[in-house]
Amino acid sequence: MAPPSPRVVVNVDLNKKPWQQNKPLHNRWHPEIPPVAEVKAGEFFRVEMVDWTGGAVKDDDSAGDIKSIDLSTVHYLSGPINVVDEDGVAAKPGDLLAVEICNLGPLPGDEWGFTGSFDRENGGGFLTDHFPCATKAIWYFEGIYAYSPQIPGVRFPGLTHPGIIGTAPSKELLRIWNERERQLEESGPKSLTLCEVVHQRPLANLPTSTGCLLGNIEEGTLEWERISKEAARTIPGRENGGNCDIKNLSRGSKIYLPVFVEGANLSTGDMHFSQGDGEISFCGAIEMSGFLELKCEIIRNGMQEYLTPMGPTPLHVNPIFEIGPVEPRFSEWLVFEGISVDESGKQHYLDATVAYKRAILNAIDYLFKFGYSKEQVYLLLSCCPCEGRISGIVDSPNAVATLAIPTAIFDQDIRPKTRKVPAGPRILRKPDVLKSTYDGKHPVTKNPSFSSS
Repeated sequence: MAPPSPRVVVNVDLNKKPWQQNKPLHNRWHPEIPPVAEVKAGEFFRVEMVDWTGGAVKDDDSAGDIKSIDLSTVHYLSGPINVVDEDGVAAKPGDLLAVEICNLGPLPGDEWGFTGSFDRENGGGFLTDHFPCATKAIWYFEGIYAYSPQIPGVRFPGLTHPGIIGTAPSKELLRIWNERERQLEESGPKSLTLCEVVHQRPLANLPTSTGCLLGNIEEGTLEWERISKEAARTIPGRENGGNCDIKNLSRGSKIYLPVFVEGANLSTGDMHFSQGDGEISFCGAIEMSGFLELKCEIIRNGMQEYLTPMGPTPLHVNPIFEIGPVEPRFSEWLVFEGISVDESGKQHYLDATVAYKRAILNAIDYLFKFGYSKEQVYLLLSCCPCEGRISGIVDSPNAVATLAIPTAIFDQDIRPKTRKVPAGPRILRKPDVLKSTYDGKHPVTKNPSFSSS
């Protein structure tokens, strides 16, 4: 007899706001956010989720929603989900929770997504000093393929995955997060030499009650007031997993998550149809609503058995990820190299972040020669299945990073040839991405050697 279909433990109604859902969503990490569902180890279950903005970004012809978005409200997550073993005994702190992704995809009837870059004054992105304006591209899905009217001449299969999947922190781990991130924010950008090159702000996203959604904890109560001031933002990945944005966590993958609280309190969200390594534009995958079909196992005492703390406490651990067997197959790639020398020509010491930025800028300027605007390429490299690598990290003074782009996603041959790229008027890829004005006062970084011809 065929096994039953997966049990839906969290469903969403896309016509409702995140706080109106039957099982309220949440957008913070905290051990006291109560579970909305319970599953048994080995059970096949389904979790649905809204896109990470909760429907704030629309399928329209304006980037105004990206420019004005309230980033205090993100990410909206489904859960928490309490996990117990076959005997009904909950996962315990110190266990590992093995989460298998059996199936996933967009929600039926909502087969579209978006990629964007935030305004420099409101979120920014990896290259915000080069691209300070808010931009947006809409993508439509044809089965496994995606295409965008704003980036014509490109079509590729998606490697769909959850951007966020994690367990709840313990009170002690939450204290560690808040303390170290507050120290970073209080030290300021002048204490960090990398801030001279990577201009994204803020340095950290500290707890705030503004925009806070805590599931079944009612806003305005004393409990909500206390927890909202402690609960960690979902922006960065941390010891609990969280916003890891690993593009290969698709069908057949397994995530081995540390358990810090009774029941694990698993949450997930931020579904991506496709993403490039680094998600460089910040709003940078093809963001969508979607579903996961999962199975969980509890590995008792697994943290001590398999994870080695890298820090002063046993809580300083990180998840392990097992990549599944399903992914697009590309055989030809164009690879761009970057070294740890910034746009001004300044030498940095073995800095892989500077090197990766340089590799991306090299790729953007190169593809500009083939008729794409730089904004089109920026968003494309953020969401297409390109591969980022640290190729060298020991040969002083330069770190070497590479960005590999599959050539098959383009409708033209983008490889260098003996004949020159045609000079003068080119076949421009129109329409361009949707763009808002930049009203801030920060200077825009320019490549002093770039020519627009």
